[in-house]
Amino acid sequence: MILVTGGAGYIGSHCVKRLMDKGHAVVVLDNLSRGFRDAVRTPHFVQGSIGDRAVLDQVFTTHAIDAVMHFSAFAYVGESVEQPAEYYQNNVAQTLTLLTACRDHGIKHFIFSSTCATYGDVQKVPIVEATPIAPLNPYGHSKRMVELMLQDFDTAYGITHCIFRYFNAAGADPDGQLAERHDPETHLIPLVLQVAAGQRPQVQVFGTDYPTPDGTCIRDYIHVNDLSDAHILGLEYLRAGNPSNIFNLGSESGFSVREVIDVCAQVTGKPIAVKEGPRRAGDAVRLVADASKAKRVLGWQPARSALPAIVTDAWHAM
Repeated sequence: MILVTGGAGYIGSHCVKRLMDKGHAVVVLDNLSRGFRDAVRTPHFVQGSIGDRAVLDQVFTTHAIDAVMHFSAFAYVGESVEQPAEYYQNNVAQTLTLLTACRDHGIKHFIFSSTCATYGDVQKVPIVEATPIAPLNPYGHSKRMVELMLQDFDTAYGITHCIFRYFNAAGADPDGQLAERHDPETHLIPLVLQVAAGQRPQVQVFGTDYPTPDGTCIRDYIHVNDLSDAHILGLEYLRAGNPSNIFNLGSESGFSVREVIDVCAQVTGKPIAVKEGPRRAGDAVRLVADASKAKRVLGWQPARSALPAIVTDAWHAM
């Protein structure tokens, strides 16, 4: 059985559904501070914190768990700059409690949801896994700290891991059973689609003076189901006895904020009102993945990560 922490959140809930579609038994642990109970597809659900050792002991004792997929993290760059203490407590300290429980209960495989924010504001794209690490914000620092902990836990305790550095997760379950939901919503595509749906008056563009062709930041968008499939392949890789590894997950294509807005307008057939504003603290200029390692080592092939497909699935799920 697989323990999925944060399985009521956006990426976690999609991964749970993909796991179950492939016949895996899954238990979800989520405190519902940022997730939604109705997004959990497995009957095995525990409401609780990864930082609560008593809850973890109960979960590991009750269920025959052999692997953990860890999605429980705060993930807002701007919020991390304003509230670094909360990010280090939730993303680092509580993950240490989870890892210690894994050690004590004999768990040998750990899949970690990391981020391209560990790289910082790189000068050369696409970004490979060997790119120097230089996070710009506490969110990126917190994820990097967990990466380092995982390396040490592997060396000392033999817990093998796959670290997946996501670029921008987007889209929704094509079956329409799950959607992207955050409260508050901060991700660009759902914000733009909310404008198209008449749920908000305009979308804010943070910075129009970046050194890019149209002055706005460039990002790599990857479909949430393609992300989920990579996690499953990572688990199979570890269970086959392979060593710990780090993989980028992205579409290998970069789109500016303005380009994303244009694609959303084309897909929906709706006008998108835009309000321009100053840059946001902690934002990098350009983040685009080289995901060739995941394709080569894991056999991963993203199927729905063209931007119009991502936007179409997100729009239909609203």
